[in-house]
Amino acid sequence: MKLNEVNLNLLKTFYNVAKEGNITKTAEKYFTSQPAISRAIKQLEEVYNAQLFYRAINGVELTEKGKVLFSAVEKIFETINQTENDIKQLDSIDIGSITIGVPSQIGAVYLFEAISKFHKLYPNIEITIVSKTTTELLNQLKKHELNFVIDTAPVRVTEKNIEVKPIKEFENCFFVNNKFPLSKIEKISNLTNLQEYPIILPIPNTANRRALDEVLKSNKVTLNNIINIHTSEMIISAVKKDAGIGYVMKDLILDDLKNGELLEIKVKQELPKIEICLVYENGNLTNLSKYFLTKFLEIKV
Repeated sequence: MKLNEVNLNLLKTFYNVAKEGNITKTAEKYFTSQPAISRAIKQLEEVYNAQLFYRAINGVELTEKGKVLFSAVEKIFETINQTENDIKQLDSIDIGSITIGVPSQIGAVYLFEAISKFHKLYPNIEITIVSKTTTELLNQLKKHELNFVIDTAPVRVTEKNIEVKPIKEFENCFFVNNKFPLSKIEKISNLTNLQEYPIILPIPNTANRRALDEVLKSNKVTLNNIINIHTSEMIISAVKKDAGIGYVMKDLILDDLKNGELLEIKVKQELPKIEICLVYENGNLTNLSKYFLTKFLEIKV
């Protein structure tokens, strides 16, 4: 048998024996005979001109050359299994699952409406939302615990197989509750005027805060009366409780601005925008995830 004539059945037999570590157990588990397995292994060893297994006390162990072959074969069958799953999901969109990593504020303004529409059409598909730090989400993505991540830019990755795709920009704004005197709001036309009031900001070193700090620095504005809060939801709640002037993505408070519960403060300086990105691993984005991204978020992947 020539090298290019090696068939998947031989490789599958080798793969199963390597996983089980025992020819007898492999034969029992996969309903075949020990002699058939031994013949398959011998054929492969002849093709590669290499011993693939050592005899061990409780079965067999891979040789160094066997380990090299197993590493390649494992990737082949992982790809085959993933492809089979993707095909099944396309054939029957009523089954499957999607696990998404996203910060809560991005989910609220960008993701949940699409999820709601998707889930009404496909109620049997399980959707899981994971909200953690960017570092934690990227680690889970690399471990294949997430199908994809949507996060604020910049998202820095070093792995060549991780794609970062910009998808949308959002505006930020300063805002107060409706108890704040309109006469004072009209006077706050400049970032410098904010120095007179307590300001509620995202915590330092977050992407949104760093961008704002750069704008303040370039305009030579120093804010001293600052309350730092980790989540946008808590910033909004603090403003509603009259704790000060808040700063969040404008889309998060659109309904409150429309009904008059919150009021926007407009300054003449241009405020930073938030860019959000799709992050995914090449080759590990399932067809179901691609379907959701393209049809419901209108993102080409």
